[in-house]
Amino acid sequence: MDEIQIASLLKSSELFPIPQGLKLSYGTAGFRGDAKLLESTVYRVGILSALRSLKLGSSTIGLMITASHNKVSDNGIKVSDPSGGMLSQEWEPFADQIANAASPQELVSLIRAFVEKEEIKIGGDKGAEVWLGRDTRPSGESLLRAAEIGVDSVLGSVAVDIGILTTPQLHWMVRAKNKGLKATEKDYFENLSTSFRCLVNLIPISGNNKFEISKLLVDGANGVGGQKIEELRASLSNLDLEIRNTGRDGGVLNEGVGADFVQKEKVVPLGFGLKDVGMRCASLDGDADRLVYFYVPSDSTSDVKVELLDGDKILSLFALFIKEQLNVLDDGNEGKQSRLGVVQTAYANGASTDYLKQLGLDVVFAKTGVKHLHEKAAEFDIGIYFEANGHGTILFSESCLSWLVTKQKDLTAIGQGGSEEHKAVSRLVAVSNLINQAVGDALSGVLLVEVILQHIGWSIQKWNELYKDLPSRQIKVEVPDRTAVVTTSQETEALRPLGIQDAINSEIKKYSRGRAFIRPSGTEDVVRVYAEASTQEAADSLANSVAQLVKSFLGSS
Repeated sequence: MDEIQIASLLKSSELFPIPQGLKLSYGTAGFRGDAKLLESTVYRVGILSALRSLKLGSSTIGLMITASHNKVSDNGIKVSDPSGGMLSQEWEPFADQIANAASPQELVSLIRAFVEKEEIKIGGDKGAEVWLGRDTRPSGESLLRAAEIGVDSVLGSVAVDIGILTTPQLHWMVRAKNKGLKATEKDYFENLSTSFRCLVNLIPISGNNKFEISKLLVDGANGVGGQKIEELRASLSNLDLEIRNTGRDGGVLNEGVGADFVQKEKVVPLGFGLKDVGMRCASLDGDADRLVYFYVPSDSTSDVKVELLDGDKILSLFALFIKEQLNVLDDGNEGKQSRLGVVQTAYANGASTDYLKQLGLDVVFAKTGVKHLHEKAAEFDIGIYFEANGHGTILFSESCLSWLVTKQKDLTAIGQGGSEEHKAVSRLVAVSNLINQAVGDALSGVLLVEVILQHIGWSIQKWNELYKDLPSRQIKVEVPDRTAVVTTSQETEALRPLGIQDAINSEIKKYSRGRAFIRPSGTEDVVRVYAEASTQEAADSLANSVAQLVKSFLGSS
């Protein structure tokens, strides 16, 4: 790094002193916290994004300003790599170091050492390019300016303000740009509507006769997703949407609304109630990267509890549909070329795992956190992953996609354009275009759920009958030292303290369909306990027994 570059960084960093006592850690959600304290962090992540772009041959990097399902006074920032995926985990320690550097001098010293270690060339022929997006939070605009100054302080770098977007839109656009494809927001919408229309046109006639297109009620969480789905609606036929909680009518972002609220509380969001009994409803989260479905059952009372169809139910619907298409190809022994796998976390309800295994699917577990699920899903030709919270997507390997497209062309060439095989392969190609393969995307997810329900002629109630969730209970146990608990990579069993897993297994055996595990929190001295069993009373009892074991093995703080 030359003197001009060092001077540029020192000068700009003095504009954003770090608030006293602020300590942040870069996780799956990036950096998150009270928006008033984040300007220095966002400025520094701007610098990191420019360096990341230079390290990767001036590929476009994305930088999203959002706090997803957090309250409106919070904000956050996360980085998208050129693939549209999350920032490489190898760079997370550097993100932590520079976010917490106490002075401009310490910050520059850390950057200088990192640039030398990574052999990043600043001031070459090609500069860095960083695309910036933000959600609808009032704090987004000033934080975006801080990010721009951070990017610009790395000589020859360009920050491009893409505007107000959902998080998945930015990830999709970054991925498309680096693949040399059209990458504007308009292209994103066109891609969704075209592939949705293609799937609608491939619905079997009998399926269409069975299923009258009923209205879908959408809860937009008073955030960016509600506004973007309004824009998307204009280009969609075969879909009757009524969008509530768009944020335009004075509602507060994520307050009593949104996928996170509905999934945790299992009650209707604001603006929904007994008037909606039996209606199909979908809820997006604050930045539209999570999706859950729900309906108000006919026996509902004034507190309006809902029947929730969470990420596990969405995953099961997607898996059922894709397997059906692969089975058609299997008849000609072609589908064998596509290994379909499903990835869940230990928190997935056991009933969903049992159902997926009964379908004959390859079910594997990954560590909690989207980046771990995504990585695991990429090991299959077609990998589907979801967390129960409604975040997930479908990945198609390059070789699988290339095989599907070739197969589609070959069948057309030999005059089998209308055959069942051709329809099945065309559906899979359309799904690969509709679904956002960069990250979980509530907008593309809602379109895929809707077209599959039309295809198989199911109501939301019929879909909900795929399996019945086992009752479960989660407990947090405060402990002196969370690092005393070490688990397997899938987090389903504890390796340490020695003997605790045997004790947990002894408790599990006492309950019908019992299952339980413990895992340390990533951020606080807490051990999380999860238990499920055939009745709620049994699940509560098992969870309490395991919590007592944690206390006796680790002591309680």
